[in-house]
Amino acid sequence: MPKGDSLFLSINQFAIDTPWLHTPAKLYVQYGIALFALLLVIAWWRGRRMGNRTVAAALLAPIGTVVAFGVQQLIVMLVSEARPYAVHPNALVLVAKTTDPSFPSDHACVAAAVAVGLLFANRRLGYLACAGALLMAATRLYVGAHWPIDVVGGLIVGGLVAWGFTFALRGPATRVVQRLGQTALRPLVAA
Repeated sequence: MPKGDSLFLSINQFAIDTPWLHTPAKLYVQYGIALFALLLVIAWWRGRRMGNRTVAAALLAPIGTVVAFGVQQLIVMLVSEARPYAVHPNALVLVAKTTDPSFPSDHACVAAAVAVGLLFANRRLGYLACAGALLMAATRLYVGAHWPIDVVGGLIVGGLVAWGFTFALRGPATRVVQRLGQTALRPLVAA
């Protein structure tokens, strides 16, 4: 059994005991990613008033998220860990069961990647996204979709890949944004 089996079972029992949380948890798991997309748009929109470096970071955040998701998918194929409900068929599961592997969590990866990317562009939005990423990880456990190590792994993969990607490319991206500001595309990079 995966590490964290007893923790998963404890969280699953908590979910059984708190039916009033089922609907909010299911809604956040299903639609929470849209909130992260909205934060990315807000960061870009506000960043246009803050300068080339901020706009570059705001534009790199979604690209870094896609890169992190790609890395996560490679890890999923290599590890191929069974979902908790495959090991515990009587566990409460509040979302549709899938047959794809469990480690690392793609929801946690994407949420963490967005959060770290936003920290480069707008600290306040980044902190808000960090809280949202932790909530997404906890919610994926609550609905019975992942083992604890899956969401921790997703947060780490997403955060590290987004950090490295943005750190490495922020300088060149800033120069590209500066050049774009001298073209007909100026409204996309400057207010």
